[in-house]
Amino acid sequence: MNWENDVASTVGKAVQKAMIILGIIAIVLFIFGGGLLYTVQEGEEAVVTQFGAVIRTDSPGGPYFKIPFIQRARKVDVTTRGMGIGYRMTENGKEETDEDGIMITSDFNFLNIDFYLESRVNDPVAYLFNADDPEETLRQIALASIRSTVSDFTVDEAITTEKDAIQKNVKERIAANLKKQDIGIQIVNVMVQDSEPPTKEIQAEFKAVENAKQGMESTINEAEKYKNEQIPQAEAEADKLIQQAEAYKAQRIAEAEGQVATFNALYEGYKAAPLATKKRIFYETMEDVLPNLRVIIDNGGTQTMLPLEPFSTVNANVKEDK
Repeated sequence: MNWENDVASTVGKAVQKAMIILGIIAIVLFIFGGGLLYTVQEGEEAVVTQFGAVIRTDSPGGPYFKIPFIQRARKVDVTTRGMGIGYRMTENGKEETDEDGIMITSDFNFLNIDFYLESRVNDPVAYLFNADDPEETLRQIALASIRSTVSDFTVDEAITTEKDAIQKNVKERIAANLKKQDIGIQIVNVMVQDSEPPTKEIQAEFKAVENAKQGMESTINEAEKYKNEQIPQAEAEADKLIQQAEAYKAQRIAEAEGQVATFNALYEGYKAAPLATKKRIFYETMEDVLPNLRVIIDNGGTQTMLPLEPFSTVNANVKEDK
């Protein structure tokens, strides 16, 4: 019978130990599973609310105490996270083009440009309560900022030399909009992943545009060459015309001065003998006006206009008649 008692005693002790262990496990589960105590891991912050009102935030560490069913601790990841704009990762781990990457540049070309954004939560309370979906809000802010920035650059600049400027401008615009929206997210970095014409068809059109630009540049160069050739010739012709005009001007001035001198001399003669000067002027004028006519006055009454013969011829005729 003793051995039966020993067995029973051993079994009872084992049951007691098991009950104690189960009790401890139940208490631990109640404390941690029921929400009495909790810990905060590295890269997290906990926002504790009571009846929906924020009462505190907890940094990594613990354990922290809260009243079950009355207080609630919501943990927020505050590490730096990435977001792709213009592409997305498929289930196979491959990148797939997203239509959000199609932008319009300042010269009205289409461009497929991909961005990678890095951000982190800097205000867990604002992150939880100021936006229904802060990640989607960040995405929309980023898209708007990217489109506004890309529209300030030409397609050539966006593909080649101005990527750094685009990254800087996008980051500044996102930061300003995030501050205005106050959703508890801070932009850390913005990088242009890739930029190219969006489709094969558009790539072909893009190449056609590039060819047209090169043709335009070639035509401009030829026009500049022609201009450089023609300008000296035109300048030489202009100098020649100017010299001819100056010579004609000098000639006309000399003629005018001669006429003035003649008139002054005539005037001096007129002042000395007005009547004789008038007659002389009259006769000279008549000779100029009627060089081939002569006037015969018959009996002081009838005037006949006949061809004017030199006085020497008339005199000769008169002598012969005599």
